[in-house]
Amino acid sequence: MVQGAFRKQKEIQIKICRFHGRMRGIMKTNVTIAGVEFKNPVTTASGTFGSGMEYGELVDLNRLGAVTTKGVANVPWAGNPTPRVAETYGGMLNAIGLQNPGIDVLLSRDIPFLRQYDTKIIVNVCGRTTKDYVEVVERLIDAPADLLEINISCPNVKEGGIAFGQNPKMVEEITREIKRYAKQPVIMKLSPNVTDITEMARAAQEGGADALSLINTLTGMKIDIHKRAFLLANKTGGLSGPAVKPVALRMVYQVANAVKLPVIGMGGIATAEDALEFIMAGASMVAIGTANFFHPRATLDVIEGIEAYMCQNQVEDIRELIGCVK
Repeated sequence: MVQGAFRKQKEIQIKICRFHGRMRGIMKTNVTIAGVEFKNPVTTASGTFGSGMEYGELVDLNRLGAVTTKGVANVPWAGNPTPRVAETYGGMLNAIGLQNPGIDVLLSRDIPFLRQYDTKIIVNVCGRTTKDYVEVVERLIDAPADLLEINISCPNVKEGGIAFGQNPKMVEEITREIKRYAKQPVIMKLSPNVTDITEMARAAQEGGADALSLINTLTGMKIDIHKRAFLLANKTGGLSGPAVKPVALRMVYQVANAVKLPVIGMGGIATAEDALEFIMAGASMVAIGTANFFHPRATLDVIEGIEAYMCQNQVEDIRELIGCVK
């Protein structure tokens, strides 16, 4: 009862703020990344929201700044064997292996679905070789997608399985090659599993990236002591959720102050307070990931919470907050 009353009071406050904000011309939540304007700084993290279809009855996609699709490859990927998901303290491990139906399905089903809504589309691209990435990017040249997010945490099969994003030379090379073919602005999604995240950010900038997003998942492991075996069939998986937030926040701050590119921050964001921390650390936009699994309306709560904060603190433009902490 108390929680319900509190939520109702919060909703009323937000509505009042929105009304006065419109009347006074304040509360500008729109942001621009690589020439693309978003109505607000909130999108979804790839792999946690599908292409929006699964959440259509719970979330008004028109409210989101953008929807970032699940990673798409040039051909369908089956993903890793099961079990491939495990709960951990403050988060989860996943070793899905980027299972996806391929670019043909994205073009024929997912993008037409998303185009029904007043939201931007960010297509996440994955691959095992540079050629794989380029094939997807070429197929998207005439597609009504607004930006491309390139997942460089994928293992490069031609380099012994090391992830593209763990070698600055490879980061620069693949960024430059993708930029040769891409029509849309290119966001390079950085892996946190490196010694110096700023080195990778600078390499992507040198390669011509238009923006950066971070962080992807941290490599982790869980063991079933009763079976005396790894819980995940893949042995290791990607750790996400609230547990990674302090690491993600630190890396976003470092990158935002090391390069001149706009940054999309992610990693454990579940509330408006979390999102505002990332924005104040230098992120122009934030992505909600694991929170979608335990609270499907998390994206809307974050948007409303940011609006309420701006109203309560008389912040006229979200850009006043971006990178305000030095």
